[in-house]
Amino acid sequence: MSDPASKPDRNAGANAKSGPDGDIDPRALRNALGCFTTGVTIITAMNAQGKKAGLTANSFSSVSLNPPLVSWSLSLYAPSLAIFQDSSHFAVHVLARDQEDLAMHFATPSDDKFADIQTVEGLGGAPLLAGAIATFQCRNAYRYYGGDHIIFLGGVESFEAGEGDPLLFCRGAFGDFANAE
Repeated sequence: MSDPASKPDRNAGANAKSGPDGDIDPRALRNALGCFTTGVTIITAMNAQGKKAGLTANSFSSVSLNPPLVSWSLSLYAPSLAIFQDSSHFAVHVLARDQEDLAMHFATPSDDKFADIQTVEGLGGAPLLAGAIATFQCRNAYRYYGGDHIIFLGGVESFEAGEGDPLLFCRGAFGDFANAE
């Protein structure tokens, strides 16, 4: 991350693994998981009734090159869950460093997240957003339950990749790579 003034103490919370009875403190676990820097994506889909869904996610991951598969996960309590479950396809947009506002737009609850957002129709009607450094159009292949989330496994049917620096997320904040020169 590029903000050297916000370097935390590496030993902070080192003893916050679990309580005396072995229970894991959810807040401490969330903070520990937040130490893992990820890219930022927007996942979009449209169901057969034409209802669109979009959300910001950092749970995106490559799974396999042969066959080409990717995954991401969504809370069982997400308002858009039914649309993603019922869609034939979804699109994953890997955001560029200058797309923090777009990430926040799709992370904020709204009745119509696509109002004032220009899109083109992708495979299965999934809305495609402009400006991402990579876009993956995926067949909604498999879903697996994992605790309080559903893990979506997508078969990549089309992709594009361009130039630019990715938007990163770590410890609850957006950032980018620090210039190592």
